[in-house]
Order: sequence, then structure tokens, then C-alpha cells
Amino acid sequence: MRLTVIGTGYLGAVHAACMADIGHEVLGVDTDARKAEVLAAGRAPFFEPGLEEILARNTASGRLRFTTSLREAADFADLHFVCVGTPQRPDSLAADLGHVEAVVDHLAPLLTRDSLIVGKSTVPVGTTRSLSRRAAAQVPPGIEAQVAWNPEFLREGFAVQDTLRPDRLVVGVVAPHADRLLRSVYEPMLRAGVPYISTDPATAELVKVAANSFLATKISFINAMAEVCDASGADVVTLADALGHDARIGRRFLSAGLGFGGGCLPKDVRAFLARAEELRVGEAVSFLRQIDRINDRQRRRTVDLARHLVGGTFAGRRVAVLGATFKPDSDDVRDSPALAVTAEILAEGADVQVHDPQGIDNARTALPGPAYRADVMAACRDAELVLHLTEWRQYRALDPAELATVVRTPRVLDARNALDRAAWHAAGWHVRALGRPAHVPQPGQGDAFRVTMSQAFGATGTAPRPGVPVSGVPK
Repeated sequence: MRLTVIGTGYLGAVHAACMADIGHEVLGVDTDARKAEVLAAGRAPFFEPGLEEILARNTASGRLRFTTSLREAADFADLHFVCVGTPQRPDSLAADLGHVEAVVDHLAPLLTRDSLIVGKSTVPVGTTRSLSRRAAAQVPPGIEAQVAWNPEFLREGFAVQDTLRPDRLVVGVVAPHADRLLRSVYEPMLRAGVPYISTDPATAELVKVAANSFLATKISFINAMAEVCDASGADVVTLADALGHDARIGRRFLSAGLGFGGGCLPKDVRAFLARAEELRVGEAVSFLRQIDRINDRQRRRTVDLARHLVGGTFAGRRVAVLGATFKPDSDDVRDSPALAVTAEILAEGADVQVHDPQGIDNARTALPGPAYRADVMAACRDAELVLHLTEWRQYRALDPAELATVVRTPRVLDARNALDRAAWHAAGWHVRALGRPAHVPQPGQGDAFRVTMSQAFGATGTAPRPGVPVSGVPK
């Protein structure tokens, strides 16, 4: 089957490559000529495990091509996937639909036969209806353009897997023909037993924002529990393990730490809030405002504890930062909690050395102040504090005894609760983390041996701090 993918950013490039890999003829379209050239050469313009191999294989076979011409796209196929961005508007919490609307505005007049436009971007509920009216007003006489919605559920670092072996496929359609066409597109997945949910467009649009909001709630819930643990002397990791055994709750994404970030989850939660207000049901999802605040507070609490660990001020202190991306297996630093913390300690006068396995170039562009090091040992040399801010596998595999030989003071703040605390402690490190006792207890020692953040910081659980609050995500 012939199809186009309009917008070849993170979502579009992966979708185009994977659709070609399952046998379709695919034409990717982007306004950025340089990006189209890079993709046409079989190279990925960003880091995503497995993507470059699929790009190279399918551009070489001729099943996958790229262009900057929407006219070429209109002539090439009658099925068009729209994968452009929907960022947060600068003047509100709402999503900016300008890119999606521009695709419809420019594509619809070029159509030469009946076509199906399928949105994959994350959009407010009701977008399909408005785009359908927009397309109908601009297609040539005698041409029909239907609009359907097929939300994506990609995880950065696992995007290829999530496209080729998704845990579900959701399509929102208004006509049987559109459903049949999309079943044909995804036939290899359906044959493999992937659940296929065909529904109305509004429900399909809501599935994505509801899923992201639920995930954000789960993450912020355990981070709120971490704050309670710090005040009470409890251990949030053990708490999460115990909660996770309840099948109604589950352990996945119940890990306390620095919180969520990236280009999707924070802005999608806010856009959902904004759309609910427009629909006059804002009270129903008002709890999401607190979810956002909890997430932002984790960044401030990390800075507070780090400042306490270096004696109450960052001025003149060398701090090593392990991780700049918002999550591992990605080079994406958009709304990265790690970079937000780094920016704050830098602003307070620290000498900051940053390492990241894939995100250094993007981090340097977003935050040019720190020194960026390609080697972990170099980043940690003479550090008075090591901050573990992104849970890359490489950091979990570090030898703490070897690392202790290059730092000035063996102190580590594990803001992701991902390091082997006992191993680092045995190697002579002072290990701290949000929601965990300062002492590393041995089996059977119990709470009598625990030193909590509430004891270290006082009843409020926060240290007195100078400077500007962590500049979190826009509110």
C-alpha cells in the first residue's frame, strides 16, 4: 500500500521507517530540506535505538523516500498520516495546533482523489471534527477528504518496538471505509494478535491524553510519598515495592525520583487541563494541576538536598552531573528535569561538569554554561558531589570504588533511586536519595539506625536556600 507521513520529527521518522519495514511504500514529507536529506540517506537525525538500521534498509530498498513537496505527497497516495508537533502555546496551557492545521490547509487543495487524512499527533478532544470541516472547505470540487485519528503511544528509547509491536492500536473513524483502510495498514500487527480498538474520533483523541495523565499521576503520587518518607523516616523504595505487589496498582512507573519531563508528558497534561476548561469540566481534572506542581517540586527538592550536601552553598563547589537527557536511551533534553537541576546549581555558582552518553550536543545548545565531558571519569574529577540525574545503564554499571579515586569527596545524590546503594556505600561513598534514609541499613537493623531528611533539614524537610527557585516547566 502507498502512504505518506507528513512531519518527520521523532514520531514521523519512526512511523515512516516502520511502515516501510512492514512492506508499505512510504513517502515522508518535511518542510526542513536538510532533515529530509539526512533521512533519505538512511541516517537518523536523532538518537533512537534501532531506527537507523531500519532507515538504511528501507531507503536502500526504495520502499522509503523523503521529500519537501506536499504536491508530490498528494499525487503519491490517498492515505496521509499527519505527525507534526503540537507544542504548548506560549500564552497558555493549551496545545498549539498551528502545525496540524497548516498541513490540512496546504494538503487539502492539492488532493486529486478521495483521501484519508489520519492524525497521529497528540491533540485536544474535538480536533478531528474541526479539521474535517477545515478540509471539506478546501478540497477541490468532487473530492472528499475524511479525517481520522490514530494516536501514537511511543516511548522514547523504545519507539521502534512500540511501533512494530504495539500493546494496542486505537483508531477513531467516522466511516467503515476508513476503518478497513487502517486495518489493512496494520494487518501484520493484527495478525500477530495486537488488540485493535475502533472507536469514534473523540474517544481516540482522549485515549492518548488520558493515558499520559494517568502515567503522570502515578509518577507524581510516588514522588509525593517520597516527601512523606523523608519527613517520617520511611523508605520509598520499599514502600513502592510493597505497593507494586498489589495487582490493582502494579510496580511499573512507581519509582520515586526527579520526576517526568520530555516533549510530551508535561505539555500533554497541561493541554488536557486547558481543553477541559474550554469544555467547562475543568473541575473534573483539577487534580492534574497538583500533579504538575509535585513534579516541579521534585526538582527543587533535589537542588535543596544537593546544596545541603555541599555545606549550604554551591558557590565555588565542583559538582559532577551524570545525565542531561530527560530519560535514558534518548538524546532529548526538552523539559529535562536533569537539565533544570543543572541550570539551578550553575546559577547558584557551582562549577558544573556534565556527562551524558547521547545528549551532550543537545544539552550544550539548551544550556551552554556547564563544562560538558565525553568521559565519566573526567566529569567526576575533583567533584565534591556527584549528582545522578538520568538513569542510564552506563551509570548503574559504574565501579564506585574506581570512581572514588578521582573525586575530591565521595558523595553521591542518586536522584533516580537507581544505583546499588549498598555497593556505593561499601566503596566509601556517602549516598543520599529522595525518599530514602541517609543511613544504609543492614537487614534487621530497622528504623533506629535511620537518619532522615527531616532530621537533617528540620521539620519542614527543606533547607534554607538562597537564589532563584528551580525554573521548572512553564505554568
